[in-house]
Amino acid sequence: MHASPQGEPVTSASAPLAARLRVPSGPLFFPVTAFGPDGSVALDVYREHVRRGVDAGAAAVFACCGTGEFHALTPEEFQTCVRAAVEETGGRVPVVAGAGYGTALAARYARLAGDAGADGLLAMPPYLVVAAQEGLLRHYRELAAATELPVIVYQRDNAVLTPGTAVELARTEGIIGLKDGVGDLDLMQRVVSAVRSEVPGDFLYFNGLPTAEQTQLAYQGIGVTLYSSAVFCFAPEIALAFHRALTAGDLAVVHRLLDGFYRPLVELRARGRGYAVSLVKAGVRLRGLDVGEVRPPLHEPDEDHVKQLAEVIERGHALLEEDR
Repeated sequence: MHASPQGEPVTSASAPLAARLRVPSGPLFFPVTAFGPDGSVALDVYREHVRRGVDAGAAAVFACCGTGEFHALTPEEFQTCVRAAVEETGGRVPVVAGAGYGTALAARYARLAGDAGADGLLAMPPYLVVAAQEGLLRHYRELAAATELPVIVYQRDNAVLTPGTAVELARTEGIIGLKDGVGDLDLMQRVVSAVRSEVPGDFLYFNGLPTAEQTQLAYQGIGVTLYSSAVFCFAPEIALAFHRALTAGDLAVVHRLLDGFYRPLVELRARGRGYAVSLVKAGVRLRGLDVGEVRPPLHEPDEDHVKQLAEVIERGHALLEEDR
């Protein structure tokens, strides 16, 4: 590790993933996966999307995860996209790839991601089943044992952990963090407290709710400083401004962006199922990059909702002008 001209710590591409993620220089970028008119992966467009995000100031690329429609990709498409993301980042920022379904398939995706050059894994919830804590713990431990890549566990839907299970995961070699997509702050406070009390070291926590900026002030209060930013896909200037203001404690800017941009965006997102992905993809298209439509079973947002999204984005950029 060395210092930047501003005196901030900088980690090299060879540093452990946890060290590179702990104090991010910008938002965590979850790119959409680009599809062509025939529905196949549009790899050149995907490469450009990833490249633009890294050039704009992303601190990490989480490839083929939820926003990237992991569920809709074949293993071959998955590996091709992860490899492209690794090539486009060129080691400037880490690349974390999704892995999911049952334990055997999750391990297969882990191997594919490792062969493609990924720096780590985001372990999606296991497919369909609602498992007991013992089963979830075994699932994530077996995944961690099947790969040399560090693993971040994604808690949401059918994979909600108790503080005791979180402690056991934090003790598991290869598991470095927990991403929360549930939004139960009482549970997360108990998880953070239990791990802090019983496991030495710095376990990572991520706010993984859709449009995480909307809840990040609350998460920050319980010690969760990392968050995913879907907004960064289509409005990186706004996401970066929010991240800078939050990091600097500039609550005037944070509140202005929450009130004038993020809250209207969240209210629009709530008007359609699957909009956490399809509305983001529409936003990327509005910014001039044709990443195509979402794959089934997701559907495209209503035309009127896309028009409203354009208005929300325009309002967000107008708010940025107030600080200049």
